Amino acid sequence: MTADDSGAPQRPCSPQTLLDRLAAMGIEAETLRHPPVFTVEEARALRGDLPGAHIKNLFLRDKKQRMWLLVCLADTKVDLKQLAARLGSKGLSFASAERLLTYWGVTPGAVTPFGAVNDSEGAVQVVLERAILTHERVNCHPLDNAMTTNIATADLLRFLEATAHPPQFIELAESGAAA
Repeated sequence: MTADDSGAPQRPCSPQTLLDRLAAMGIEAETLRHPPVFTVEEARALRGDLPGAHIKNLFLRDKKQRMWLLVCLADTKVDLKQLAARLGSKGLSFASAERLLTYWGVTPGAVTPFGAVNDSEGAVQVVLERAILTHERVNCHPLDNAMTTNIATADLLRFLEATAHPPQFIELAESGAAA
């Protein structure tokens, strides 16, 4: 978390504040409430016929303490060693829950590209699987894993740009980074 001018730590953005920000940007969003989910399998069991891309988000760091959020389709298998090579990194691994909360403002299970709203310093690079762009809509947790928000994929990109987190696009399935 960052500090404000008084030196007091800022609280992460709340889900409602995020949804209000999306609305202020003219982004139409439909949010569904559900029991908290922590895995792709749990989400799959609850999502029913929810349209659009279903994603998973990996909050990663390397030995130099650089951080990435990898956003990929829920069924993409990711080889961290191959991904690290593609990102020009060494020792890529999952970041700690503490680091996730400090930089992205969420807890494990609630990892989402919407966490960019909490990273005012731009410490995290967003990496988006290009295959997501083939879907008109995408489903993301709005900073809380007991909700899923469905928005246009183009609007997710617009949101990331507006938070100074333009994504790096990557091919996973064809590159060998996904098995």
